[in-house]
Amino acid sequence: MFGKLAKGSRTLQLTRNLISFIGMAIVVASLLSIVFLFLTELLGSRESPYLGIFTYIIFPTIMLLGFSIVLVGMLLERRRRRKHGTEEVAYPKLDLNDPRTRRKLLTLLGLTFAFLFVSAFGSYRAFEYTESVTFCGELCHSVMSPEFTAYKASPHARVKCVECHVGPGADWYVRSKLSGAYQLYSVTFKKYSRPIQTPVHNLRPAQDTCEQCHWPEKFHGSQMKIFNHYGYDEKNSLRQTRMLLNTGGGSPETGLASGIHWHMNIANEVSYIATDNHRQNITWVRFKDQQGNITDYTTDDAKLSAEQIEQTPKRRMDCVECHNRPSHIYVAPDHAVNEAFVAGRLDSALPYLKREAVAVLDKPYDTTSEALGAIQTGLNDFYRDHYQEIYANKKASIDAAIVEVQRIFQTYFFPEMKVNWQTHPDNIGHFYSVGCFRCHDGKHKSSTGKIISTDCNICHTVLDQTNGGIAVPIKDGTFRHPVELGNLQGLSCTTCHRGNRAFQHPLNLGDLSAFQCTDCHAGKQHTGGE
Repeated sequence: MFGKLAKGSRTLQLTRNLISFIGMAIVVASLLSIVFLFLTELLGSRESPYLGIFTYIIFPTIMLLGFSIVLVGMLLERRRRRKHGTEEVAYPKLDLNDPRTRRKLLTLLGLTFAFLFVSAFGSYRAFEYTESVTFCGELCHSVMSPEFTAYKASPHARVKCVECHVGPGADWYVRSKLSGAYQLYSVTFKKYSRPIQTPVHNLRPAQDTCEQCHWPEKFHGSQMKIFNHYGYDEKNSLRQTRMLLNTGGGSPETGLASGIHWHMNIANEVSYIATDNHRQNITWVRFKDQQGNITDYTTDDAKLSAEQIEQTPKRRMDCVECHNRPSHIYVAPDHAVNEAFVAGRLDSALPYLKREAVAVLDKPYDTTSEALGAIQTGLNDFYRDHYQEIYANKKASIDAAIVEVQRIFQTYFFPEMKVNWQTHPDNIGHFYSVGCFRCHDGKHKSSTGKIISTDCNICHTVLDQTNGGIAVPIKDGTFRHPVELGNLQGLSCTTCHRGNRAFQHPLNLGDLSAFQCTDCHAGKQHTGGE
């Protein structure tokens, strides 16, 4: 037994070297950091995505590295002793009665305490920084400038990136960092695509992120929404539509399972197959109700056999199917200019401001600086050449309009990355992109002839529509198109409307393009059937 103790004592003596001392310092600092962060996690009121990663992965790894350094120091020390023929190194004598020794010891203890304190504090500050928006949006992901800029203008601008893109727990952290490793390679060697492709196919399920704040079972009732549309005419005429959005939702316990969030009710299961990476072309939908009954809906042009449907990967519908741009929203120029009018940042008294603003925003540009110069020149020259009196009397309003339109461009348009509202369509609604009509288009049919509903009143109820300053109540809650469309009433909004111009006729009219709608269309009003 004494032999073993002697052998163990000789082994421990090998740690008496600078390298092993550095390794032991790293081990102690890591251990204290782990304890500190563990207590922070235990006593904290909010679960943090990165805290557990540092506590259970990063600092334990650093501690193992410290142990490795200790072993390396021991091996080098053993080699040195064998080379010089020495077996034992005496410990330094510690005599606290000696003032010089006492001062050295106190100095060493003070420096050790300072080192450990700085290590623990620095560890926590490092953890805080890595989960900051600055780290995600500016330091490591410069190529993601469009996403970061749009994020700052979004409703989720106060939600940290990691809360949606990583979430709590070590498993998704590892996945995100493996993905980040490839992204780092892509940025370094400029292998990334322009624009960055969406949606993110390895994004964490909405149940683990979105639903930590937004609880589908508690969604119910209707919400008032006012849509403001300014015309492309000389007066920038305002049309308003007031409607109730049937948010719906609920749970089996409350019995509320209706409205838009019916899709997200936990008792319902909706799955689909999309034929494109952007999930815009949905050809097959499966609905499974509370009793387990299954209904499949397929479009006529899907051409999918039963075997193909069985083998093709399916995606279960969650929040991001419709809220696919919850934070990184690229607003269409038509909508962005409407919002600027409503906010008072654009003067509606300037003739044709809506038309001219949308026109200069929609032109193709190679760089942002080129666009900003063209916006200033285009708007300034238009009023100078066509409205000299207004140009002289309302120059301040014109200059303010130029600044605002430039701000809109810098927020939602990124020519260097080829990013705009068309490259990243927003599936909420159906005015500027297909959105709801990906499924609710009247073309998805079951084997028994059942069709996915195209009734707009399921999702919203129109209260009134204002045109020319006169509000017209809508008794049946159905949207009335301001122009009688006759046989075209079955078309979807996106067939004619675009986010970068007032209207685009579904047919090539040639020399007839200058005609008024009513010159050709007459009869039954559009009832919003699709």
